[in-house]
Amino acid sequence: MRVHERYGLTPVINARGTYTPLGVSRSPEEVRRAVDQALSDFFDMDELHTKASRLISDMTGATAGTVVHCVSAAITLSVAATMTGLDLEKIQALPDSGDMPNRVVLAAGHAIDYGHPIVQDIRLAGAHPVLVGNDESCTIEQMSDGLAQANVACLLLVSSRLTRGKTPPLGDAVAVAHRHGRPAIIDGAAQDMRMAELLGTGADLVLISAQKYLAAPTAGLVLGQSDLVGAVHAQQKGIGRAMKASKEGILGLLAAMAERQHFDRQEWQAEQEQKVAAFVAEANRLPGIQASAVPDKAGMPFTRAWLSIDSESTGHDADSVEQQLKDGQPSIRVMRGDGDDSMLCLELVPLEQEEIAVILSRLAMILDSSDHKNASEPL
Repeated sequence: MRVHERYGLTPVINARGTYTPLGVSRSPEEVRRAVDQALSDFFDMDELHTKASRLISDMTGATAGTVVHCVSAAITLSVAATMTGLDLEKIQALPDSGDMPNRVVLAAGHAIDYGHPIVQDIRLAGAHPVLVGNDESCTIEQMSDGLAQANVACLLLVSSRLTRGKTPPLGDAVAVAHRHGRPAIIDGAAQDMRMAELLGTGADLVLISAQKYLAAPTAGLVLGQSDLVGAVHAQQKGIGRAMKASKEGILGLLAAMAERQHFDRQEWQAEQEQKVAAFVAEANRLPGIQASAVPDKAGMPFTRAWLSIDSESTGHDADSVEQQLKDGQPSIRVMRGDGDDSMLCLELVPLEQEEIAVILSRLAMILDSSDHKNASEPL
């Protein structure tokens, strides 16, 4: 019996990508095996963290690394690390920041909401976000002005398709932070395939999700300079106790990273492009749909399928189609086009061909007749 049947859960076809409310990703056999072994044994957790840090450093080229509960936690703990260093008294005082530097500079367009506002992660450390620029743009001069203020702890940057407006290249932003003597942190949650590029910006800390394209259990990977990485780990003596990584999270992440060492990126990218191209070709045969392949705007090496629906000829708009896909069995979840409410966007990376066929079949029935809006297909 599938777990969905056992607990009466709705089967889902996830065409939204690595989306936390849908369970994020599917882990491969090697990762599942590592998690099973972790759950079956005991460990000296300090030793496990130390060994993991060495392995993470070897596999990524970062000076140091540590594992926390997730990237949301990593943001909070990284901000805290820039405020406290290794000072235990300060660590145990948070979130009361007292006279510590506690202002975090963030481009307004990087103040994203990914289920909750990123500025809340900053506030959880006892820090105060300082937004510079606006949703349309943030210049290097505006970042510099923000960093020149008193009591600034760090610059926080976000590498995500959710960011808004035009902002300086990440490397330039990191450089201006360093000119002001401030550390720079990059939230690169879903950007694990760009780890080397993000580290190459010179950022003091780079934060990566284990559970997204690495397909590990939920965990946050913190990479960067050894002093700050050590200060992140030291937060376990304070607010980090509530954000600690589990044994299965650490060992599952290490297994996923070991698998990534043998990853043929070009072959994988070709497979993803072929998958999207085939879907786009089939979708363009459906009445009232114009489909295209659109690259990830944050630089991940794959495309997504974007669908424009002609409401006049089909009698359905994007809202209607999205809702009917969601309401069917299995429930099909899609994204909306970035900043364009008339578009649907589908990420096919985690999907099997059988699931893609169900999506195309459901689209055909929705567009063919409103009589089919409650149609369902078995997985």
